[in-house]
Amino acid sequence: MRIPQRALTAATAVSVLALSVTGCSGDSSADSGQKVRFGYISDYNGASLLAIADKQGLWKEQGLSPEYKIFTNGPLQIQALGAGDLDFGYIGPGAMWLPASGKAKVVAINTLAHADRVIAQPGITSIADLKGKKVGVPEGTSGEMALNLALQKAGMTAKDIEKVPMDPSTVVSAFVSGQIDGAGLWYPLIDTIKKRKPGLQEVASTEDFTDKAFPTAFVGANGTGKGLTTKVVKVLQKANDWRAAHPDESIDVAASLLKIDRKAVAADARNVKTMSTAELVAATENGTVGSWLDGLGTFFVGTGQLEKAPSPETYYDGDLYTKAYGK
Repeated sequence: MRIPQRALTAATAVSVLALSVTGCSGDSSADSGQKVRFGYISDYNGASLLAIADKQGLWKEQGLSPEYKIFTNGPLQIQALGAGDLDFGYIGPGAMWLPASGKAKVVAINTLAHADRVIAQPGITSIADLKGKKVGVPEGTSGEMALNLALQKAGMTAKDIEKVPMDPSTVVSAFVSGQIDGAGLWYPLIDTIKKRKPGLQEVASTEDFTDKAFPTAFVGANGTGKGLTTKVVKVLQKANDWRAAHPDESIDVAASLLKIDRKAVAADARNVKTMSTAELVAATENGTVGSWLDGLGTFFVGTGQLEKAPSPETYYDGDLYTKAYGK
């Protein structure tokens, strides 16, 4: 599957911008070591482990020096990986179809998220009420995933609405100004909208689908060596265990990196289920992670984003993840 041309154009612009807005904190930028270009999204899911790795000196332990680049969504990071502008990045569940289609490798599962919603203007109280109306959505993201799930549940398809592809920031401004009637989006961006549109309606949520799991993940460029990937995974695993053991402090650390009010980050973190690395290793070994990815793969076949659902083993390097643990 091809990423829409609109996303490709945006990716180029964002990648150029990111080169001048890197976010290394602490001593990371001064450390001598192998440079690792790492993308993230400005939310708790996307940034907390990177912030912790900085704070705890975990990059230096592995002889690595990170260069952080901010992106607005997962598909843009996948594009940057393919272009050679990024080594690793973070994606939400809605972008998992891209590694599943061979455009990147999942190197670590991060969290289970339920931050995605379909929102609507005041007075619109259901998905059915959006029929024939303009709905803004960032293509290929978890916002589009939430919208497609909600449409399916309501017995509708994308043909029943006027879907308007937009980047996330444009969705925010278009919704606030009333240019669109609804949106498929996620927290914390929805909190930003709520401050200016307090009467908005949440007409669907990924929380409604208790039979499904929505894993977020870290991805690497195809062809990245196992040596470097193993070092990066070790950093992520140690940071993950620190986050699991220090949930409140992890919010403080993430807020510091993001330069966002702690209350906003704490609200965002409430939409996240974290797990220890031991739990993620066990879930990898017993097939649970595979079942999560299989579920998403089947869904993406239904939306036309994948022709068929590949085996998770073809794009999730679970063996490397489990072998890296404890070393």
